[in-house]
Amino acid sequence: MNRRLLAIHAHPDDESSKGAGAVAFYADNEVHCALVVATGGEEGDILNPAMDRPEIVENLPAVRDAELEKAAGILGFGTIYRLGYRDSGMPDSAANQRPDAFTNAPEDEALAAIVRIIRSERPQVILGYDNQKNYPHPDHLRVHELGLKAFHAAGDDRQFPEAGPAWEPARLFAPVFSRDRIVRLHAAMLARGLESPLSRRLERIADGEDPRVDVQVPIDSTLTRARDALRSHATQVDPNGFWFQIPEEVVLDNYPWEDFTLLAASGSSNTDPHDLFGGL
Repeated sequence: MNRRLLAIHAHPDDESSKGAGAVAFYADNEVHCALVVATGGEEGDILNPAMDRPEIVENLPAVRDAELEKAAGILGFGTIYRLGYRDSGMPDSAANQRPDAFTNAPEDEALAAIVRIIRSERPQVILGYDNQKNYPHPDHLRVHELGLKAFHAAGDDRQFPEAGPAWEPARLFAPVFSRDRIVRLHAAMLARGLESPLSRRLERIADGEDPRVDVQVPIDSTLTRARDALRSHATQVDPNGFWFQIPEEVVLDNYPWEDFTLLAASGSSNTDPHDLFGGL
């Protein structure tokens, strides 16, 4: 089987913070990986003080696109599709009211664009987003909604016939951060006498929804590259910030996987708890 994976993300840098190690794992194992990015990330804050310079601020969309190219190359994405919408910003912001914002795009227009890509790429596995209850950014919510609809529409030749011959993907997954992962890594940091950056996240998830974990993809061979890809988004990621405060050896010793929830399936159910393509 010619295995193919398509990841749909909201902004540049999301591809490097959600399921990045798994994508690199599959790219290493002869899976063609393609990336859809909905927006240019124009509303992203510059979180790295070293990059908060006038020439960066004035050219942020171009800078973020260059960062995306570098990160995608590190992870092994063979193709990048840009939907071309503007970052919607947070609810009630000025950016959220713009007609070119992703959240305000006509549904059929955005859905047709994603369906066209699915039919062109012909992936067995698609990565989208879950319901984003822990981070309800408008663009993330739109990826969740459109990802589900596109998964089903792509295989229906009555929908969007102009988007190419129908293709029915087998599975739609969402990368998730489980409570178990956070608890284990937090405890491991404390056991080593280290300050844990996960204390606040533990407080936030105490009464929140814990995503179901259906598949855990091993990242022991790709964690370093996933972190390198994230560091490539130098405007958005502080190299001394949250993402890198847990040493790699702590992750590898205590939780060397990335977690995924199965959102939809049209083919066989998964028979391998460590493979998104299991049983196909």
